[in-house]
Amino acid sequence: MPDARSSAREAAARAALAEFTAAGDVGALLEEETTDDGLSTLSFATTQLGYPGWRWTVAIAELPGEEPSVLEAELLPSEGALLAPDWVPWSERLEEYRAAQAAAAEANAERASDGDADDVDDDLDDVDELDKPGVDLRELIDFEPDEDSAAADEGVGQQDQADAESADADPEPVAVPARRQRRKRAQKPQGGQKPEA
Repeated sequence: MPDARSSAREAAARAALAEFTAAGDVGALLEEETTDDGLSTLSFATTQLGYPGWRWTVAIAELPGEEPSVLEAELLPSEGALLAPDWVPWSERLEEYRAAQAAAAEANAERASDGDADDVDDDLDDVDELDKPGVDLRELIDFEPDEDSAAADEGVGQQDQADAESADADPEPVAVPARRQRRKRAQKPQGGQKPEA
């Protein structure tokens, strides 16, 4: 059973870690090393993803009759934490990847078949009706604007719309600046003279 001093050191260490990491990222106390000169090092497990084998380490100084004082808090790798995993040949990794892709495709197919198939069939039936011979799409499409359309809301009449459409069809020619026209005139030979080479 830990004594009161050990509990005070652990509480101080957890409070120091809580200043820069979430309380859920600090696991159980793994070990506590204490020296004769009042220095203690406490190591806690980390629950952060991506840091397997790492430890939260907190150094604490403690003078007789005083509260523990935190000197340093850090996340350090334990032995073996920085070693790369065993090498796996590409063919084996590719097999695992293909198996994961197949499982994901199967799960997506099951999800899609849970009632979506009926909706797709209805949509396809509508398209099939339009593809039958003898169906004139121009009869099915209403080219006249509705009275509640945006053009009607703006007070634009049919004649105004026709004028706008014809204006869009034939763009105006771009005007050539007068300076260019003058240069061209200056370059033309005067009265039957041949330009100098």
